[in-house]
Amino acid sequence: MTEVTKPQAKPARPFFSSGPCAKPPGWEASKLASESLGRSHRAKIGKTRLGLAIDLMREVLNVPETHRIGIVPGSDTGAFEMAMWTMLGARPVTTLAWESFGEGWVTDAAKQLKLDPAILRADYGSLPDLSAVDWSNDVLFTWNGTTSGVRVPNGDWIAEDREGLSFCDATSAVFAYDMPWNRLDITTFSWQKVLGGEGGHGVIILGPRAVERLESHTPAWPLPKVFRLVSKGKLSEGIFKGETINTPSMLAVEDVIFALEWAKSVGGLEGLKARSNANAAALAKIVADRDWLGHLAPEEATRSTTSVCLTVEGADADFIKKMAGALEKEDAAYDVAGYRDAPAGLRIWCGATVDTADIEALGPWLDWAYATAKAAA
Repeated sequence: MTEVTKPQAKPARPFFSSGPCAKPPGWEASKLASESLGRSHRAKIGKTRLGLAIDLMREVLNVPETHRIGIVPGSDTGAFEMAMWTMLGARPVTTLAWESFGEGWVTDAAKQLKLDPAILRADYGSLPDLSAVDWSNDVLFTWNGTTSGVRVPNGDWIAEDREGLSFCDATSAVFAYDMPWNRLDITTFSWQKVLGGEGGHGVIILGPRAVERLESHTPAWPLPKVFRLVSKGKLSEGIFKGETINTPSMLAVEDVIFALEWAKSVGGLEGLKARSNANAAALAKIVADRDWLGHLAPEEATRSTTSVCLTVEGADADFIKKMAGALEKEDAAYDVAGYRDAPAGLRIWCGATVDTADIEALGPWLDWAYATAKAAA
């Protein structure tokens, strides 16, 4: 390969990490409201701000009033574990896995909860056969496989007349796709993904059938305090009004309120989707123009528009490390190496908080980093 000159123009915001993700454009810590800081989250001001965060999430995501939204501990992992530990065991279970985080839920269902689940797997870059899902079972799946760049195409495969519950890990999907709330019984995510919020807090959204399960099913195993959504056989409604199970970071809450208000300013969900789609299209053009770059997810209909995973011709993990290191040293792109358990490659976040101009500016720098890594090989 001929030598590539180091580009002059850099992405203005070289933040391409798939979590925590880039802050919204214009974000500054000084812009966050601070009146709730140093106050009890149980005081009126704390509950009001937590309630506002819930209301804004409902508004931006178009979550129907039939569904409850709660802020819970432990990021998306904590939220999904909470759902599994409180609601599984009433019916047989099917788990879907096509990347690292889906495999984590398989492990928990099979080895921790010992539920002997049916497991539908696919290799990185592909989806399992969604038509093979038995909806008499409870079904666990990730909407958007963050470490493989593969997503479900839509919610049509989720049976409307399902007997089991649908458990959706949507942490890289919400705020980027239309979510079919009538087909999602439990949905979880975390603020540090598509919103660029701070870590440590999860969100759980419960449809009516999930509430019914919580109030009618007692798990066979003990539940830690941070997982308990029911008191005396009834849903703890306060959790879904900002009365969190344990102490939240009010700074993280103020940060997500900023992000949600920014989301409204760019057109709400439709504006966020448009920004993410434009970023993914700009990256797809970069890939199409280079014979040494490819998509780990070959099918466009099931390719993520947020966590876009790329293959690099002839690259192993060490080669990718050199590429990512060179880009970071030049402040041209941060955190673009693929996930540690995934095939060696690059992963570029294209969610709405990234500006399309920064994706476009990334192309020449990928050329330079590829040439640099090859020269060092």
